[in-house]
Amino acid sequence: MRLIRRLLLLTIVGVGGLAAFNYWSQNGWSVRPGAASLEAQIAKQHAAKLATRAAAKAHDAASTVGDTVSDSALTAKIKSKMVLDDEVTARGIDVDTSGAIVTLSGVVRSADERDRAVQLARETKGVTKVVDKLRVRAS
Repeated sequence: MRLIRRLLLLTIVGVGGLAAFNYWSQNGWSVRPGAASLEAQIAKQHAAKLATRAAAKAHDAASTVGDTVSDSALTAKIKSKMVLDDEVTARGIDVDTSGAIVTLSGVVRSADERDRAVQLARETKGVTKVVDKLRVRAS
C-alpha cells in the first residue's frame, strides 16, 4: 500500500511538472492561442531593427576607414613627389592630411624650396587646400 501511494504521488508530481513546463515554455498547451506566433513576430521585428542599426554602424565604420585610407594615400603621393623632386628635401617636411586639406610643416633650406613644396602639394589630385607652416632655415 505504501509503495502504491508513493508511485501515485510521483506520477502526479511528474505529470504536473510536465504540464507546467509545457505551459511556460509555450511548447505544449497554451491558454492564449496564437500568443507564441505573436511573440515570434515581435522578436522578428526587433531583430530586423537591430540588423538595420548594425548595418548603419558598419557603413559608418567603413566610411571612416575609407577616409583614413584616402588621407594616407594623399600624404604618400605628396611625400613621393617631394622625394623625387630635385629642389625639395623631403626629410625636413612633415605632411599631414585631413580630408582634402594638406598641412606642410617643418624646416626648409630656402624660400624657393618652400614654394616648390607647396606647389607640389597643390598640384596633387584630391587636394583642395594647402596650409603652409614651413619655416625657412636661417643662414
